[in-house]
Amino acid sequence: MPLLARHKFLRPTPAPVAEISPPPAPKVDRPLTVSASNPETTANTKIQAYLNDLVAQGYAKENQGVWMQSGNTLLANHQGTIPLPAASITKVATSLVVLQKYGPEHEFITLVGTNGRLENGVLKGDLIIQGSEDPFFVWEESIALGNALNKKGIKRVTGNLIIAGKFYMNFELDPLKSGELLKQGLNSQIWPAEAATQYQTLPPNTPKPEVIIDGNVQVSQSPQVNAQPLVKHYSLPLAELIKKMNQYSNNPMADMLADTAGGAKTVAQKAAAATGVPPAEIQLVNGSGLSEENRISPRAACALFLALERELKPYNMTVADVLTVVGKDKGILSERPLPKLAVIKSGTLDNVSALGGGLPTQKQETVWFAIMNGGANVEQFRTQQEVLLKSFLNEWGSVQASPAELTPNPARNSKVSRSEIVQ
Repeated sequence: MPLLARHKFLRPTPAPVAEISPPPAPKVDRPLTVSASNPETTANTKIQAYLNDLVAQGYAKENQGVWMQSGNTLLANHQGTIPLPAASITKVATSLVVLQKYGPEHEFITLVGTNGRLENGVLKGDLIIQGSEDPFFVWEESIALGNALNKKGIKRVTGNLIIAGKFYMNFELDPLKSGELLKQGLNSQIWPAEAATQYQTLPPNTPKPEVIIDGNVQVSQSPQVNAQPLVKHYSLPLAELIKKMNQYSNNPMADMLADTAGGAKTVAQKAAAATGVPPAEIQLVNGSGLSEENRISPRAACALFLALERELKPYNMTVADVLTVVGKDKGILSERPLPKLAVIKSGTLDNVSALGGGLPTQKQETVWFAIMNGGANVEQFRTQQEVLLKSFLNEWGSVQASPAELTPNPARNSKVSRSEIVQ
């Protein structure tokens, strides 16, 4: 079962926390995009030296792009308005547009029902799963769902497991394969080794579910509207889903979320509208970045981070709630010596290395930057990106604590997925 960027997470079970719904996001006048002319001399000179080093190593200058700004001040620009292969910085556009559509508290609800009746622990009929595009239904979710069915009194199902709607499990797009995985996850007696391993990450004394399904997995092309409801499974809130997607640069999750927003072209159009850049500066063929045809200009990349910041502010959230905070969050950036407390998204393809985000400094406001490198040696690009950022911090000074705009909301730590029995 090929899984790309597959990661699992602990499912704590804290006491219920009262939800406080934020007011609707107010309409904010979009500031004009920072002009691409007349960058600040000192920083731009440093960038030109960085680019000259790349040229000396045999890399084409036209395949590189840089944009740095602090507030409305342009610090550095090289091909900043030219759309270049963005790799997983594409996920920032996906994050922004999906948050615009649903809001950070949105939960994807998987409905579980039946067309049969329950007698002495045996469900005489089918178990019906109505998916709703939850991009993070993994082994732990199936365990929680199986335990909820056991609490409902269901130990065995005589009929089939019917999959309706868009139900994904373990990032598998094929509904039949997802159904087969779910059938295993609901019954600890037939768990594969991977499910048993993930069970060990759950809180101590988590029950092992036992829902035996006698029939086969079937896929229904139409909604099962007459199913008697049994359980509702709620995903993590959208903001937490996006955070995990970005921490581990999970490509299937990104493509699933982009699809919920209308697809790559819609994401590109709405991202350009939200940032104020010309539409030509954001060109996408998917939501993940897994193609060199996904092109974003360095200026647009910085504008995406700023638009994301603006989108989250009415909810008392920041970009740190949906992107990786270096030195605090685990993920694909854990092994890179990047500046601590920077909020960053990276992107990598065979011949592309991209890096962007917010860099906290003492002398400047938060510096928003995007570096897009094209060429054969991705590891070398990464090293030089790290050296470049360190050189700027030596000049501007590093910080000991995150500024407000790069500090996550601690209340988000209590957010969990859950299964709710329908009485």
